[in-house]
Amino acid sequence: MTAKKIKRKEKKKLKTSIPFGKENYILFFIGLLLIVLGYIFMAQGPADSFWSLTLAPIVLIFSYCIVIPISIIYRKKSAKPEQEVNPTSGG
Repeated sequence: MTAKKIKRKEKKKLKTSIPFGKENYILFFIGLLLIVLGYIFMAQGPADSFWSLTLAPIVLIFSYCIVIPISIIYRKKSAKPEQEVNPTSGG
């Protein structure tokens, strides 16, 4: 490999960005808040109440299976729109 190729690879490695943004952390903390809220609902009242049998599992499943994964997967759209390539009909 030439020195130019090595320098280009090093520059590409330096351009890495932080994987999670502000939005990801906000969604993650909302998910954690919902998890805590779900366990509080589960601890309230008798064991056969609406709060502990119905509402708490719904809140917990929603936060574990939807909110937390979305907070990990979500990426903000880049500000630069990608250029569209229009194929020409050539012969």
